[in-house]
Amino acid sequence: MSARGVIEEMRSRSDPKAVEGMARFGIPTDKALGLSVPTLRGMAKKLGRDHGLALGLWKSGIHEARILAAMVDDPAKVTEGQMEEWVGEFDSWDVCDGVCGVLFDKTPFAYRKAVEWSRREEEFVKRAGFSLMAALAVHDKKASDAAFEGFFGYIERGATDQRNFVKKAVNWALRQIGKRNLRLNAKALRVAARISKMDSSSARWVASDALRELSSAQVKGRLRRSS
Repeated sequence: MSARGVIEEMRSRSDPKAVEGMARFGIPTDKALGLSVPTLRGMAKKLGRDHGLALGLWKSGIHEARILAAMVDDPAKVTEGQMEEWVGEFDSWDVCDGVCGVLFDKTPFAYRKAVEWSRREEEFVKRAGFSLMAALAVHDKKASDAAFEGFFGYIERGATDQRNFVKKAVNWALRQIGKRNLRLNAKALRVAARISKMDSSSARWVASDALRELSSAQVKGRLRRSS
């Protein structure tokens, strides 16, 4: 199906009430249709992998079409240039996290881009760096501990960013890395302890939330059982 045909189908399912709800979660709605993520997943399953379709959907600028684009794109065909183009157009946390968590994390550029973007100043580019770290921590089961230990320094530096969308992603990355195994959990807790001593309200929030979860009996017990 062409991008135009897919978008026509999406428009036929648009839900104005859902669009109103999106606004309450800090999502820009000027180009939104109000389609749920489960609806988009169902469409993606029927469409299958299609790199050309993904590019067409992204070009439309429609909020949900961009989320769907990540779901149908082929990671093997994604170029570094495409990643840079898309990340530069992120304007909401859900598109950012959706693209990073279902597409970008499966490309051969993921680890390098996570570091590069975490050092950038644009709000959603920086968030994308930490969102990628979190996604890789969850999805890349075969990666070595060293691959994630290399992220800790960037997490420490990012913790002082006062912007809500950035600091939440920094916290997310730290927590997900700390939940991979007992060794990384211990290291993440030490990083969180250092962050807690920074003269920054954002850093203290990042640290306290991470310390609370990563030191919890529930997380510790799960990691012990899986070790």
